[in-house]
Amino acid sequence: MNPVHIRGIDLNLLVVLDAIITEGGITRAAGKLNLTQPAISHALGRLRILFDDPLFVRDGRTMRATPMARSLAGPVRRALRGLEVMLTETESFDPATSQRRFTIGVRDVFEATLLPPLMRAVQRVAPRVEVAALMVGRSELEAEMAAGRLDAALDVRWPMSEAVRRQRIAEERLVVIMRRRHPVVKGSLDLDGYLAQEHIAVSSRRSGQGPVDQELARLGLRRHVRLRCQHYFAACRVAAMTNLLLTMPEQYARIVNRNLPNRVLPLPLAMPPLDAYLYWHADADRDPANRWLREQLATVFAPRPG
Repeated sequence: MNPVHIRGIDLNLLVVLDAIITEGGITRAAGKLNLTQPAISHALGRLRILFDDPLFVRDGRTMRATPMARSLAGPVRRALRGLEVMLTETESFDPATSQRRFTIGVRDVFEATLLPPLMRAVQRVAPRVEVAALMVGRSELEAEMAAGRLDAALDVRWPMSEAVRRQRIAEERLVVIMRRRHPVVKGSLDLDGYLAQEHIAVSSRRSGQGPVDQELARLGLRRHVRLRCQHYFAACRVAAMTNLLLTMPEQYARIVNRNLPNRVLPLPLAMPPLDAYLYWHADADRDPANRWLREQLATVFAPRPG
């Protein structure tokens, strides 16, 4: 491959390359960039000459990236993101007129408490701004933010590199959910009573301990998990129809169980509250639009007076 010099590159070609990689094909890339398919195909032809590589090969109905294209994906996206931030730093972000679409990585436990007040605020001050909330695997958060596919993320504390900024925005206490007519637990619940019952564990992972089981193991104790499932809403319905106990974050518990025949009791285990963090990539640190989004997210979780 001959050396590629920056003076010979049309930056629009890199935008096309990024779109094809992100969207997985010429048709979807054309739709994203509002260009015709022939225009995208022509740009791809120029990219193939520029990098002396086919970049994408047809695999059924999809375009499969070559090793060269995969190696270019990260650097190209970071370069475009850096250029975008550099240009927007000289501009102000006006939420009243912006048509920006923000994408946030958020798990279901935060989604129910975050989205209603966030969208109420967005509708009031930013009537044209759109928000997309996506479930993204924790191991993928940093890469998605680095690529610009996520503007921010909300989650518990998670190890990431120094390229990711974080801000602690909330803490959450755990509570126990059980059906109102539980045949054994009539009043309050102590630790012995808690451990004597069977439990529901909620996790998106196939295996591994959650914070409650980790704390119990530290104390040399263990609970019997009869059901492991993916979502708290489903787990609350199971708790309403069985004798199983469910341990979950309090705010979400009070929302989900409002119309279910369940009780909400304190967790009889001394545990520090779960911290919620706001994450964003360092590339977006000074982006006025991203800064506005972070302010809105932090405000939603700010403690209310009284």
